Amino acid sequence: MTSSVNKAHPVSKARRADHIATGVLYGVASFFLLLLAAFTIFILYRGGRAAYILSGTPGVGIGAQLFNTVYLVILSLAISTPIGICAGIYMAEYMREGRLASFIRTCIETLSSLPSIVVGLFGYLVFLVMTHSSYNLLAGALAVSILNLPLVTTTTEDSLRAIPKYYKEGSLGIGATHWQTIVRVLVPAAIPRIITGIILAGGRAFGEAAALLYIVGTGTDINFRNWNPLSRMSPINPFRSSETLAMHIWDMNTNPSVPHAHEQADFSAAILIIMVFVFSLGARIIGNALERKMTGNKK
Repeated sequence: MTSSVNKAHPVSKARRADHIATGVLYGVASFFLLLLAAFTIFILYRGGRAAYILSGTPGVGIGAQLFNTVYLVILSLAISTPIGICAGIYMAEYMREGRLASFIRTCIETLSSLPSIVVGLFGYLVFLVMTHSSYNLLAGALAVSILNLPLVTTTTEDSLRAIPKYYKEGSLGIGATHWQTIVRVLVPAAIPRIITGIILAGGRAFGEAAALLYIVGTGTDINFRNWNPLSRMSPINPFRSSETLAMHIWDMNTNPSVPHAHEQADFSAAILIIMVFVFSLGARIIGNALERKMTGNKK
């Protein structure tokens, strides 16, 4: 009788500890979820109030900044995503473990921890001063790509390493080459996690301001009727001064002399949050569609 009680006691103690740990984790997750909800509601409320105030003010708008932000994200992801995915594939499938691999991972970790203002200064010296260029969107996209590259690379490598070994062994066992296995088996299986890395990179590009401070400029003058890429006023010309929404928020908060500056900043912040949400949701939908197409999963 006593021995059975002694055996049951450690089990009940472990269950109690498990319940406590689970409760703590749920509490932490709930706290951050409520914090995110409160922050989002606060920003959207202030943005909605600012939109009501600005609706009666002629000549005030953020259409150009909105377009510049989307264009910057597209350019930065177009640069960082292919390079990052290829680098992640190389590190997961081809690179041998050793001093060189450890050195490369250290470089990636160091690059990912660099302050964005340092990358901005680097971009200013390399992409503007050394090329004798003025403020332009392409230089800003290159600077943001430097910040996003470690994230996409690490996410791709980790997602490929997390795939069960029998995926690769089964593909090689039926006669597929290593490259065919990577392209047709491993990458499709890793698509959801890779999409997560791209979403995080895109979200950082949406809200980046410090890296763009010395590169893209604080003004923009474009004509949406002029789509000649060689024109300085063309929206699709990447070699023009291009203030983004994040830069516009910073500019309005540091220049209170501008009429309705704080209202413009609040409205821009609300639009920026909505854009990040729409981008994340759209990327998830596209990622799920790609996964179904590449893996044949109909769920």
